Parts: sequence; C-alpha cells; structure tokens
Amino acid sequence: MRIAVCAKQIPDPATPYELDPETHFVVRPEEQVLDDTDRYGIEVALQLADAAEGTVTLVSMGPAGSMQGIRQALAMGADKAIVIDDDGLRGSGALTTARVLAAAIEREGFDLVIAGTESTDGYTGVVPQQIAEILGVPALTFAKAFSHADGKLRIERQTEVGYDVVEAEPPALMTVTSGVVEPRYPTFKGIMQAKQKPVEQLTAADLGIDGAGPADAGQTIASVSQVPSREAGVKVEDDGEGHTHIVALLEERKVI
Repeated sequence: MRIAVCAKQIPDPATPYELDPETHFVVRPEEQVLDDTDRYGIEVALQLADAAEGTVTLVSMGPAGSMQGIRQALAMGADKAIVIDDDGLRGSGALTTARVLAAAIEREGFDLVIAGTESTDGYTGVVPQQIAEILGVPALTFAKAFSHADGKLRIERQTEVGYDVVEAEPPALMTVTSGVVEPRYPTFKGIMQAKQKPVEQLTAADLGIDGAGPADAGQTIASVSQVPSREAGVKVEDDGEGHTHIVALLEERKVI
C-alpha cells in the first residue's frame, strides 16, 4: 500500500511570531516544527503500512527552511518526503494548496492519502476534502477509529452525537482526529536514519501548476490590528446580599 501523508511545517506555537508589515503574512522562520495534528496522521499511516507492507511518503507545501519539522516526521518512520517550496505560492488560498498537494500526490502515486482535519496555523478545515475531489477519490473524514481488512478501509466518523461507520475501497483519502492513536516518539536510531532519507524539493512549475499566489486566492489582507484590551470588571463586596447585584446585572443585560 502506497500511503501519502499531508504534513505541514509551522512556526513553533511556543515562540512569538511576527507579521510582515507590508503583506501581513506570517514571517516563517528557518526553524519550523511539525504541526502537532499531523503526528496522528503519520502514526496511522505507519500502522497501516506495517500491516500491509506499505510505504509512507510525506507531502508538504511551504518554505522548507531547515527541514526540522520534516525530519521530525521522517524520524517517526516515514520513508521519504516531498516538499513543495516556491515563493510564488506564498499567500495562496486553500484551493491552490489542495491543487498543489494533489498534483504532488498524483505524481508520486498513491493508494491512500491521510491528513489531519485542519492545520493549527490556518484552520480552514477544507483542504483534505478538496484534495479528494481533485483526485477523484472518496473522502472518509473525522476518523476517530479505523481498520483495514478485506481490501476495504473502515472508519468511525466522529459526529456531535456519536459516530457513523464509513467504508471505502482504496484509492481513498482519510482525515483523522486528534486522539485516534497515540503518536510514537522518534527513537535515536530513527533520528539518525532520518538524516539519510530522501527529501525531494519541487516548485509549482514542476507540478504544472500556474496562477498561484495571493492573486489566485481571490482575497487580500487589508490590515491587521491588535485585539482590544479587556475592560476592567466590577468588583462586588459580598456582605450577604451579593446575589442581588448579580441578578440586577443579568436583568440589565436582559438575560433574565
């Protein structure tokens, strides 16, 4: 089974970041980390590949930088990585991102595509479904449990009231929720091996993609402003009648 996993490098959430004063885009540092939500997809891919004697290929779009995040994913056990690093893609919208990732996945060849439900720096939550539509394969989304048997992929799709059971035959795409598995920690051996694993770097032109970037996204960031400071609250000294102040405030705001 050939499994492609969408993996994204993002600025370390624990480190303050800056916005470009002209474009308002995030200034992405050389040192980026693997998006934590993608660890679950990688772990699912590794488990499925182990069971089916398959391969796991990481596919990532964005500035390559020092490859810290990609090497983290390779150290977990993935076989290789494809990174689409192109300045012309900066500021692209979700659909362009999906087109680029789908083109790279199709170029590599696949039986299954795995992704997180959404990235923690973009939160669009639509790229995986768009990839599935472009590739012409079914999308099994929000998997909280999964299995692969008799040539079929079966998931329990998380819903607000429980879960749905969804099945499909590969080729297909699956998105996984946090907690579907417990991601493994890279071993020292895995970290050393990751340095030798192949990482292919491509541009949009290599994939036959044109019309990318902010203009293709159909939107611009006009301005960015700080969140207004929270106003000071009212401190009420409870002399035994504090509840009357609460009731009065609720009535004033027409809550009761």
